[in-house]
Amino acid sequence: MTAQQRPESIHAFGDDALASHDATALAQLIRAGKLSIEEVQAAALARESRVAPLLNGAVRTGQEVPPPVQRTANSGSFAGVPTYLKDNTDVRGYPTGHGTAAFTPATCRRDSPFSRQYLAQGFVCLGKSALPEFGFNASTEPAHGEPTRNPWNPDYSAGASSGGSAALVAAGVVPIAHANDGGGSIRIPAACCGLVGLKPSRGRLVDNPAARALPVNIVSEGVVTRTVRDTANFYAEAEAYYHNRKLPLLGRVTGPGQTPLRIGLVTDSVNGYRTDTETRAAVEATGKLLQSLGHEVTPIPVPIGAQFAEDFALYWGMLAALVQGSGPWLFDGDFDRQQVDGLTAGLSRMFRQQAFRLPGALWRLRRSSQTFARGISGYDAVLMPVVGHTTPRLGHLSPLAPFDTLFERLTYYVGFTPLANATGAPAIALPMAMTNEGLPVAVQLMAPYGQDRTLLELAFALEEAAPFASLAR
Repeated sequence: MTAQQRPESIHAFGDDALASHDATALAQLIRAGKLSIEEVQAAALARESRVAPLLNGAVRTGQEVPPPVQRTANSGSFAGVPTYLKDNTDVRGYPTGHGTAAFTPATCRRDSPFSRQYLAQGFVCLGKSALPEFGFNASTEPAHGEPTRNPWNPDYSAGASSGGSAALVAAGVVPIAHANDGGGSIRIPAACCGLVGLKPSRGRLVDNPAARALPVNIVSEGVVTRTVRDTANFYAEAEAYYHNRKLPLLGRVTGPGQTPLRIGLVTDSVNGYRTDTETRAAVEATGKLLQSLGHEVTPIPVPIGAQFAEDFALYWGMLAALVQGSGPWLFDGDFDRQQVDGLTAGLSRMFRQQAFRLPGALWRLRRSSQTFARGISGYDAVLMPVVGHTTPRLGHLSPLAPFDTLFERLTYYVGFTPLANATGAPAIALPMAMTNEGLPVAVQLMAPYGQDRTLLELAFALEEAAPFASLAR
């Protein structure tokens, strides 16, 4: 396909109050009085309205749209910066739909614990961003509605489960948006949409109650952004609100580190699938770039046993079975178990057939952090793909596909990200190349538990050496 034959990208960048500013620059302009919060909000809402008919990044329920939410007036380092929160997180005044047609959500009466931490930075929430049903899929393609499209090429997936947030940020509607990650859901949409996506160390941010209740807490909150400094500044401000004493202080990271690091290189996933050519080339080129920056990059074996993939898949199925079986108590009394999509139903069925394996799988998943730590002993970080192949076309990961076909496709695609969720280690996705179809290709860096700062310093170095592509340019 030639460049002339490619569908046009979807974006809203233009000569308005938002321009192509990142969240840090926008907040600075608001503080200096050069922009007002009102004109920034108006520009963001106008941008969203302009791209909404095709992008489908924000949730529309058919009900009256609630007014923008700002909890801290004009305080907070990101005061006045517009954003979206993912529609699996409670925000007072908005319903939380979880991307499903199985129930009709009521308006939330209170903010979730994480929403309080997020909004304390001064953000203005313009609405909720789209996700696939209960965040189980790796593409934001609901069975009951229109898919979220990739701003770079609308024929392709925006990733998931934070696909709506990623699409809105990449398209220039807002500079930063909430994401969360239970198996790659920050990093995968960041990879698809050419963004920075850090899944922090487990416990770095405030957990929502559902995550804390899991037998293995695989869920981390976070953001997707267009610049490394926005991600770094977000975490610095979040730490001022809450610091987990079990983790080293992150502080404010402002640029590359000065210490040469030992970095392990992994190109194929634990599940046995070989990474595709374009993705592998991007990872290997990034390894060479890191070497040129003074780091030592050495190929290493996958730092976890082959059983891990099966154990995580069973855990994934357990979550689906829990949702389908307990939906009326977890979400709403009108929850209809028969209305879940094909992926949720298939995962639940798969789990019920293999539930006898759960005790052993939980034991191994809980020990995966020690296994991973031994596997990367002597290394400061590990470089690997985010996903097993380049961004798929819409339909490839649709929940309307036969379950066995969809599950095999997901197994191939999502082979690298779950390791950070089970172990609690930090991992970051960075856009480092482009495909022949004009889509971003990302790499992933993982670090030992608590060493989020190492990843941000490496991210600054890579962004400086090879500036990330943007639809604003």
